[in-house]
Amino acid sequence: METYCDRCGEPAEEGEHEGCREARLMEPPRYCARCRRRMVVQVTPMGWTARCSEHGVLSSA
Repeated sequence: METYCDRCGEPAEEGEHEGCREARLMEPPRYCARCRRRMVVQVTPMGWTARCSEHGVLSSA
């Protein structure tokens, strides 16, 4: 259930997020889509990981 945009952190149902979707093709998420917390993101040559303190880890793998 994605409530928030994982790039800008704003509510997913409000506003225009086309630019966010395009940017996410090349960038890792910055905000948790479930709770809007700013995530700890680590980018490596092999991919990325993003960790929400409430919901755990996402990865590009």
